[in-house]
Parts: sequence; C-alpha cells; structure tokens
Amino acid sequence: MSTILVTGGTGTLGSQVVTRLRDAGHEVRVLSRHSADHPVDLRNGAGLDAAMAGAEVVVHCASSPRGGDDTAAGHLIEAARRAGVGHLVYISIVGVDQVPYSYYQVKHKVERMVEESGLGWTVLRTTQFHDLVHGYFRAMTKLPVLLVPAGTRDQPISVDEVAERLAALAAAPPAGRVPDMGGPQSRDMTDLARAYLRGTGRRRPVLPVRLPGKAAAAFRRGAHLTPAHAVGTATFEEFLSARGAFPTP
Repeated sequence: MSTILVTGGTGTLGSQVVTRLRDAGHEVRVLSRHSADHPVDLRNGAGLDAAMAGAEVVVHCASSPRGGDDTAAGHLIEAARRAGVGHLVYISIVGVDQVPYSYYQVKHKVERMVEESGLGWTVLRTTQFHDLVHGYFRAMTKLPVLLVPAGTRDQPISVDEVAERLAALAAAPPAGRVPDMGGPQSRDMTDLARAYLRGTGRRRPVLPVRLPGKAAAAFRRGAHLTPAHAVGTATFEEFLSARGAFPTP
C-alpha cells in the first residue's frame, strides 16, 4: 500500500477521500495548518518538506475561492519534486477553461501547472457538488425571495461519488486528464430551488434574475455542464433525503 498525502483533507471532499484511502489500507497524511502530525501552510510552503518525506502520491483537494490557489500549488509542486513524489492528483471543475470567472481561471492555471510539473499527474474535473447548491439556497432563503440566476442550469453531483473516484485514481498509476464527472441530471436552477424549498419545508417565491457579465453568460450557455458524462447516480432530492429533508422512500 502507498503513503498518500491529502491536502484539504479535513474538507467536504478531502475528508471522504481520506476515509476511503485509509479503508483501503493506505497510509494517509492529512495536511493542515493546525495538524498535530503534519502542520503545513500551503500559502508559504512552511512544513511541506517534512510532510512530503516518503510520500508516493499527493491528492490536492485544498482550494479557496478567496484566491491563492496558484501560489499554494506552486509550493506543493516544488516540494513534491524535491521529495520525488511519483503521482500528483488534482481535483478541478468542469468549465474552468470556458467560464471567465476568476476562481475558475485560477483553477485552470493550476491544471496547467500540474500538467507542466514534470511529475506523473492525474486531473479530474467534476460539476458542482450537491453541497454547494444546497449551501447557496440556504443562504438565499435568508431573504424573503429566493433569487436564482435566470436561464441557468446546473448538474450537481454527490461528493461521495467524487470521493470514491478520486481515491481510486490516487491508488492507480498517473492517467493524465481523465473523463469528467457530472451529476445525473442537468436542471434549471429554478427547478432545483423549488426542490430545495419542498425538501426543507420552506416557503419563498423563486425569482430568476438575469445576471450581467461574461461569466454569467458562459453559465447560461452551459459551459460548466458535461451532459456526455452524466455518470453520477444520486439526485438532488436523494441528497436532501440523506440530510433528513425528504422522507426516505
């Protein structure tokens, strides 16, 4: 079994990847600024060399919409080279090369950094997690009207299914850019919003709002969707049921 280092290993996706890798018998190191065993700050690279020593695979799940992903990736790649790591696995997002949204653009930059790193690499792009869609609607229901982007569809996927795939990729040889993973259904955001309201027993008018800008236009075109790779199986309603919203059939 391999020694695998996971960045973002306490997050929504990373924690589930860690669990699956450990269940498979791998030695897993979880990187965190507050870790007692492997304290690491990806923003400046502090602690990376010690944490990386002897690692064979790195799974890079850490990410921040506030920025700095490219800086963090640079430190991680340099440390992986020094340590002789054989495989770097990176989780990305469908549409990062098509949607001119700053967070996506940085994710795409990191993809290119991984590809040009000289390391063995694997990149998996997925659509948005159910958790992200749920979090957006939960935040919007603080208002008297639930606002959604007009003319926009989403294809949410289960984080469990992504974690399963990512753990399998980490245990396999480098594969380059692998096929995208999308959720089972591409649905209008208005439809998803109403499903959320039904599932949580809340009542709000749903108001589609046409957003300005090139990024919003790209989302309306569906640049973040992957209908040809609708490999996920869990629907948004099933996600809500698992959270105790809908009654389980």
